[in-house]
Amino acid sequence: MVNIILASKSKVRENILKKNNIECNVNPSNVDEEPVKESLLREGATPEIISKNLAELKANKVSQKMPDILVLGADSVIDLNGELISKPESREEALDILKKLNGQKHYLISSVCISKNGSMIWNYTDKAILTMKNFSENDLKQYLLKITDENLFAYNVYQIEGEGKKLFSSIDGDENTIMGLPVKKIKEYIINYK
Repeated sequence: MVNIILASKSKVRENILKKNNIECNVNPSNVDEEPVKESLLREGATPEIISKNLAELKANKVSQKMPDILVLGADSVIDLNGELISKPESREEALDILKKLNGQKHYLISSVCISKNGSMIWNYTDKAILTMKNFSENDLKQYLLKITDENLFAYNVYQIEGEGKKLFSSIDGDENTIMGLPVKKIKEYIINYK
């Protein structure tokens, strides 16, 4: 299979690729996402458009420095009734996010982009629908105590592969998409890449 560069420092994404026998080297894009999100929100962009744009931006940035190599960029966001919810910057913010999602149905959107020579050559976006159970504020605080800072700030407020699964009454979608990488489609593309 083709070797690729993962333009992300996410250990979860790297592990998903490895589990699926996709060899990758890691070269994080270090894109400052906030100004991009703010600009796109001002233009009226949906959470899905923002996710796609960020995945492409990350892939293109790394791809410009690596001629003739496939670079994979990825981005995941939460869409709650059209509102973009990004990764928390603090534990207080994480609690606020969980309170917003409490008892609500929302979308987890994961976008991926493969670039070569600084331009996108393929992209894909997948959505999962999650419905969170109703919890007391104290329950939510107790849940957050079980999540390490590293995990909390890297993967948003729930880790679906761990404690986070207990937060939901229903999950409709691919677990890899929820963890940030719709790997089936990536694999299909890479296998057929010439």
